[in-house]
Amino acid sequence: MSRRAAVSAIDLIHGRGFLNRWSHKSGILSPVFSLFSSKAFQPRRSRIDFSCVKNLDDAIELFRKMKSMRQEPSVRLYSKLMSVSVKIEQYSFALYVFDDMLSEGVPVNDYTMNIAVNCCCLLKDMNSGFSIMGFFFKSGYEPDVVTINTLIKGFFMNDKEAEAVKLFEKVLDLNLCKPNAVVILHIIDGLCKVGQVIAAHEWLLRLESSCWRPDVKAYSALIDGFCKEGMMEDAGKFENMTQQKGICPDVFTYSSLIDGFCLKGENERGKKLLDLMTERGLKPNVVTYGSLINGYCKKGSLDEAWLLFLEIPGKGLKHNAHTYSTMIHALFRQDRFAEGWKLFDDMEAQQVHPHLHAYSILLDGLCRNGNIEEALSLLHKIEVKGFTPDIVTYGLLIDGLCKNGKRDVARDLLRELPSKGLQPDVLIYNMIIDSLCREEYVEEAELLFVEMKNCGCGPDRVTYKIIIRSLLKQNELHKATSYMEEMRQKGLSADFATSSLPTDQADEQNGVDFFLKLMKNLAPKKIVS
Repeated sequence: MSRRAAVSAIDLIHGRGFLNRWSHKSGILSPVFSLFSSKAFQPRRSRIDFSCVKNLDDAIELFRKMKSMRQEPSVRLYSKLMSVSVKIEQYSFALYVFDDMLSEGVPVNDYTMNIAVNCCCLLKDMNSGFSIMGFFFKSGYEPDVVTINTLIKGFFMNDKEAEAVKLFEKVLDLNLCKPNAVVILHIIDGLCKVGQVIAAHEWLLRLESSCWRPDVKAYSALIDGFCKEGMMEDAGKFENMTQQKGICPDVFTYSSLIDGFCLKGENERGKKLLDLMTERGLKPNVVTYGSLINGYCKKGSLDEAWLLFLEIPGKGLKHNAHTYSTMIHALFRQDRFAEGWKLFDDMEAQQVHPHLHAYSILLDGLCRNGNIEEALSLLHKIEVKGFTPDIVTYGLLIDGLCKNGKRDVARDLLRELPSKGLQPDVLIYNMIIDSLCREEYVEEAELLFVEMKNCGCGPDRVTYKIIIRSLLKQNELHKATSYMEEMRQKGLSADFATSSLPTDQADEQNGVDFFLKLMKNLAPKKIVS
C-alpha cells in the first residue's frame, strides 16, 4: 500500500495541508489536568490493576500510580489506560493520556493511534482525528483497516454520511486496505440508519460484483433498513435472495422482519416468523418478543401481548425496560391503572431500571387517572434520579394538568421550560390554549396565542381552529373572520369552523348575513368568486 495513496484519500476529503496543522509539541488538547505533572509525584513502585477502573476518579488515581513509577510507563500501560478509559466513556481523559505520551516522548504505535482516533470520533471531533493520522503519516505509519473503519463509523456518528461514503470509495479505488466485514457492515448499516436504503442496496450489489463477500450481518442490516422504511416486500425478496446465496438468516434478520410486519399491523405474519425461527433452531431474543408485544399492544390485543410477555422468562430470557414499559403503557391506555402500577412494582423488584420513556409513560398514566399531585412528585423523582425530562415528558404533564383543571400550574410549567433548555412546541401551546378556551377564557387564550408567535413558535391549523371556534361560540364573528383571513394568508385550510357555530346564533337576523359572508371566507380560494 502506498503512503502517497493514503494521504491522497484523506486530502480529497479534508483539503490538502490539513493534516500538517497538528504537532505533538503543542498537543491535541489543552492540558486541563495540571495535577498530572510528573513533578507532583514521588517515585515509588506499585502494581497497576486496570480492573479497578470504574469511573473517572479511578482512572485519575491509576494515572497517578503510573506516573509515580521509577521508570516511565511503557506504551503498553499507556494504551491499556486509554482503552479502559474508553470503556467507561471518558474519551477526553483517554486523549489527555495520549497527549501525555507524546509530550513525554513515549513511543506510540498504530494500536494507540486507533484508540485516539476513535476517541475523537466519539467526541464528534473528526478534525482532530485526521490530525492525529497526519502526525502518524509523518512518523512512517499507515492507516490499517481498523483506522479506516473507525473513521467511517465516526462520520456516520457525526451525520456526515457523504464523507463516510467518499472515504470508502477512495479506500477501494486506491486500494488503501482490504475492507473487512466490519467496514462493510458500517457502510450498509450507516446508510440504512439515515434512510438511504436504496443506496445501501446498490453498495451491497457493487461489493458482491467486486468479489467482496458481505456477511450475514451486512445482509441483515439491509433487511432491517427495508423493514424500518416499511418496504416489507423488498425485505422479503432480499431475504429469499440471501438464502439462495447460501447465507442463512440469523436472529437479527428474523427480528427485523418481525418488527417490520408488526409496525404495519400484520402481527400474525410476525408470529408465524417467530414460530419459523424456533423450527429452524434459532432462539428468539427479548428484542424479538418485544416487537411482537408492541405490535399486539398497538392493536389493543392485550391478551395476546400478555401471553407473550409471560412466555419470556420461561424461554430463559429476562425482561428489559422496553418490554415492561410497552405493557404498562398498553394497560394505562385501557384504563387498567392498578394492573399497570403492579407491573411497574414488579419491574423494580426484578431490578429492571426504567428509562426516561418508561417514566414518561408513568406520568401519562397518573395524569389520565387524575393523580396530578403524584405526577408532579414523580417529575421531581425523575430529576433526582439523574434524568433530564425532555419536551415530550413535559408535554404529557402539561396535557394532564390542563385536562384536570390545573391550568395555572400548566402555564407556570410552560414559563419554566426555556430555563431548562427546552423550547415549547406548538403541541404544548395548543394544549393550554384549548384548556383556556374550554373554560371560556378566550381573551387569555388570545394573549397566549400572541406570546406563542413572539417566541418564534408558529401556530398551526389546530391552534387557529381552537381560537376560531371559541370566538364563534361567543358570537365574536368579526374576530373569527380576522383569524380566518390570517389562516388563509398562511395557506392553512379553514373549512372546519362552520360546524361549531350554534344554530341559534345563525338564526338571528343580524347574524344571517354575516354568517353567509363567513361561509364565503371559509371556502377554499379556488371556489371563491
